[in-house]
Amino acid sequence: MSVSVSGSQFLSFPSIQRPHSNPPPRHAALPSSSPSTTSHDPDTDSSQEPRAVKFIYTRASPSIRWPHLKLSETYPSTHTHFPENDVFSPKTPPSEPPEESPKPGRVVNDDEANEALGRRSKTRVKKMNKLALKRDKNWRERVKYLTDRILALKSEEFVAGVLEERKVQMTPTDFCFVVKWVGQQNWQRALELYECLNLRHWFAPNARMVATILGVLGKANQEALAVEIFTRAESSVGDTVQVYNAMMGVYARNGRFNKVKELLDLMRERGCVPDLVSFNTLINARMKSGAMEPNLALQLLSEVRRSGIRPDIITYNTLISACSRESNLEEAVAIFSDMESHRCQPDLWTYNAMISVYGRCGRSRRAEELFKELESKGFFPDAVTCNSLLYAFSREGNTEKVRDICEEMVKRGFGKDEMTYNTIIHMYGKQGRHDQALQLYRDMKKSSGRNPDAVTYTVLIDSLGKASKVVEAANVMSEMLDAGVKPTLHTYSALICAYAKAGKLVEAEETFNCMRRSGIKADRLAYSVMLDFFLRFNEMKKAMGLYQEMIREGFMPDNGLYEVMMRALVRENMWDVVDGVIRDMEELSGMNPQVISSVLVKGGCYDHAAKMLKVAISNGYELDHENFLSIMSSYSSSARYSEACELLEFLREHAPDDIQMITEALIIILCKAKKLDEALEEYRSKGGLGSFRSRTMYESIFQECMQNELFDIASQIFSDMRFNGVEPSECLYQGMVSVYCRMGLPETAHHLLYHAEKNGIILDNVSVYTDIVETYGKLKIWQKAESLVGSLRQRTSKMDRKVWNALIHAYAFSGCYERARAIFNTMMRDGPSPTVDSINGLLQALIVDGRLNELYVVIQELQDIGLKISRSSILLTLEAFAQAGNLFEVQKIYNGMKAAGYFPTMHLYRIMLRLLCKCKRIRDVEAMLCEMEEARFKPDLQICNSILKLYLGIEDFKNMGIIYQKIQDVGLRPDEETYNTLIIMYCRDRRPEEGFSLMNKMRSLGLEPKLDTYRSLITAFSKQRMYEQAEELFEELRSNGYKLDRAFYHLMMKMYRTSGDHLKAENLLAMMKESGIEPTISTMHLLMVSYGKSGQPEEAENVLKNLRTTGVVLDTLPYSSVIDAYLKKGDYKAGIEKLTEMKEAGIEPDHRIWTCFVRAASLSEEANEAIILLNALQGA
Repeated sequence: MSVSVSGSQFLSFPSIQRPHSNPPPRHAALPSSSPSTTSHDPDTDSSQEPRAVKFIYTRASPSIRWPHLKLSETYPSTHTHFPENDVFSPKTPPSEPPEESPKPGRVVNDDEANEALGRRSKTRVKKMNKLALKRDKNWRERVKYLTDRILALKSEEFVAGVLEERKVQMTPTDFCFVVKWVGQQNWQRALELYECLNLRHWFAPNARMVATILGVLGKANQEALAVEIFTRAESSVGDTVQVYNAMMGVYARNGRFNKVKELLDLMRERGCVPDLVSFNTLINARMKSGAMEPNLALQLLSEVRRSGIRPDIITYNTLISACSRESNLEEAVAIFSDMESHRCQPDLWTYNAMISVYGRCGRSRRAEELFKELESKGFFPDAVTCNSLLYAFSREGNTEKVRDICEEMVKRGFGKDEMTYNTIIHMYGKQGRHDQALQLYRDMKKSSGRNPDAVTYTVLIDSLGKASKVVEAANVMSEMLDAGVKPTLHTYSALICAYAKAGKLVEAEETFNCMRRSGIKADRLAYSVMLDFFLRFNEMKKAMGLYQEMIREGFMPDNGLYEVMMRALVRENMWDVVDGVIRDMEELSGMNPQVISSVLVKGGCYDHAAKMLKVAISNGYELDHENFLSIMSSYSSSARYSEACELLEFLREHAPDDIQMITEALIIILCKAKKLDEALEEYRSKGGLGSFRSRTMYESIFQECMQNELFDIASQIFSDMRFNGVEPSECLYQGMVSVYCRMGLPETAHHLLYHAEKNGIILDNVSVYTDIVETYGKLKIWQKAESLVGSLRQRTSKMDRKVWNALIHAYAFSGCYERARAIFNTMMRDGPSPTVDSINGLLQALIVDGRLNELYVVIQELQDIGLKISRSSILLTLEAFAQAGNLFEVQKIYNGMKAAGYFPTMHLYRIMLRLLCKCKRIRDVEAMLCEMEEARFKPDLQICNSILKLYLGIEDFKNMGIIYQKIQDVGLRPDEETYNTLIIMYCRDRRPEEGFSLMNKMRSLGLEPKLDTYRSLITAFSKQRMYEQAEELFEELRSNGYKLDRAFYHLMMKMYRTSGDHLKAENLLAMMKESGIEPTISTMHLLMVSYGKSGQPEEAENVLKNLRTTGVVLDTLPYSSVIDAYLKKGDYKAGIEKLTEMKEAGIEPDHRIWTCFVRAASLSEEANEAIILLNALQGA
């Protein structure tokens, strides 16, 4: 579970002023979203350290909100503090006189003042009667005098003393105002005054006085005292709607909607008809009781209308404000439209709320339009309006617009207040500009005259914590305490989350305990953060203790935290505790078995999850496919197939509608068990049940096919998936693109990429594009690779370096150096800068193009522009020269690398030794082997194979045996190349039996000899006159389906010729034709030589005649075969005739013909025969 604290939880801006149809001139405290940040009277909080600092939002006063209207004379500035969560106050009763103060500058003489206070003046002796006192317009001076006297009392003095002086003549209404005014500063003194008046019976208890004291206690969050007074006064004041409204207001402040609803029902039972204030209070309570359900605001509005009451501006403003807090734009707009359709004119508070909700929902432009609209309708924006608009643009990080709005606020005379600073600090925090946020916080304290409040500190701590700047966050908390600002629940939660993110368990635990010691109760978030922290640090004892405390306080973990808890309990094998937590989920949280099963699956409790799944199915819940598949996967990964089968049998019996689902699960299990063949068999055999719809099943088969490199089957599965209407996931699209690339089908992969984009799936993974480009390059279709990169470049502002490198390598495969250099130059100019891979691609293009002589030039150019040539680039150049056999350049580069401090690697030694062995530089090879030993490198099999080939080339068979013995001693496993080289060595050393034995060993290890190895063995057997073994090998090759070339048949003909088995040589010619290999003149020459050796010159002549009929251009070779055959048989006449025939055919005798006649003359027994032969040759 990831627990974090969002800054928006602390900065509940823009908060909306209490909506009134005729707002009284007074100052309102800054609203805040957290009950824990409620401003209290200093007298009530004197026992708590640090002392809470009141934050007074002075801009609630009209004279300050609209400084350009000069309202200070009409609305004097007095500081009255209201609780932060109050959305609206009840309307002023009609009997309440207007609160007007004397105009500044008015001089009141002593007589008038005394008379106003009810004293006898020196000139007026008569006391006012009740009617005159009630009608007297100077009631405010009397109330203020008595209020000031009571508030000036010391702690050891009592209100009763002030009342007993009777210096002021008061009416019951006056006393109500005194209670109210005193309560605004000190609720204890107001309650004391109320009780004194009750005890002395100085006035008859009335509904107004009860409603007043209930309002005072409600604002002070003294719910218990309010309930006691309401209960005592209920019988004496009767069923008065004002009293019920006041008591409902007490409950509403704490969001106790159920209590408000009960009181409203009680009013109706007693015949007291609720008024609009009652319903407004009910709405306020519901808005504060928790998150709004969809359409709740509209439902509450409809309920007001069903009661026969017409909603007023307060009703609408309350609902819109609630929508603003929940960022519910749709309902806010609907209520605003309803307001206009019922001709209820919006006021400034309405516009402020709408601007706020537009800002919270990211509609800053619409908020700005509304700001301009309210000015066009005659309203003057206040500080709240500007701050709401400021928040709208700060939320989207529009720093320039925020600066413009701040300048506009200064022009309008508002300046930047605490709310403005908090909003901008919050914006900087979200943007990660923590230095600027801290600087603004310091400017706020030093130069602007504004005092940071709890919201300021909380936002700073939260932002710094999210940036892992825990030390700075702790310092801000210390500054907060030094400033006397009491941390709120959200402040502590932000610091705890900061410590949690940094992994500082001790500090987080100390902060949590400090919060509780300060009297702040942890909420669900704080409990969740600490519980999650304990679980992740394996502090199981503390975790379970905190969990028990959490549920005792009425907070239950969410599903994610339960998952973390389950994983920790499973890790510690605390199965008894797991059972208890499952009972809590059932009994306390009220979670249904299906949800519990899901939590258990994600928590790794698969056995318990299976049990809960069975319970859910038995109780009629539908089968949760994802949970079921996860349980099956768990059983499969742990090879618990019996449990899986048991669950499958249960589901077959109780969930017959999900047979296809069960089949899909079985296929997934088989795939997880690496039983791909069985999975494919199940997939094909159950296809008649209908089209499979599980994407997980398709992905399981697909991934397993990819791992087994069964790309054709993977492609078929993907096609089935699309045919059955299952949309592939982004991961599956990427996998299929990779499959097509590995199958060498980049065009198909390219088409699939476009198809995915057409379906709204943008494959942002760069590897997808690089795979296609690289495959195009390997197939030397660089034009299409270029086209793909071009289309990608049009869609993105900045190309990824990997794509550019892939295109450079695509050009390199085709040797297109100029094009690769153009891309390289583009990277140098526009970025991203080239890497080693880019340089290597450039060099590879030159190498493929055979322009090795330009490598040094390009390397020098790259060094001139400041690029460093890496070891891999040097190795690439060295390997290119090595493949070209340029030993001089290779040794020069190698020595240069060593001089530059590059230590040779095993790969470099392989290249060098392979080249040295190829050039038969024996001493250099031996020297490099010694160098390897000094560098503590041991020759690997590749190097040993190169040395074996070296010794084979110089026929040093003794050293070859030594090398082979070393291979076996060091534990290297000979490969095909090793065995083939050794077999050829045995053949050349005339030991074909040992070579044949080694070949059998080779084949027993699953290694297949090369055809050249077979040819060497046949040749060796033939030379050793082991014709049967040679013939067996040849027949074995033919029977095993090897495609033998013409050289094999020629070899066998030579062997048959040598062995004198001319019939087999003739049959071999037929076999050769059957295999599709047409005989050449060389083939016929071998056959004719074979006939000649067998004493059948006539057959050889027939072969010659056949050659002439085919139209083949003949030379002396076939004629020499026939002539030699006749001469060896002693038929000199026929031989001379063939010489004449050849001469007539226009073929001049060459050394072959001369050799035949000279050899025959030298071997003739009669001198005259020799003379005849030589004369015939001379005549030709």
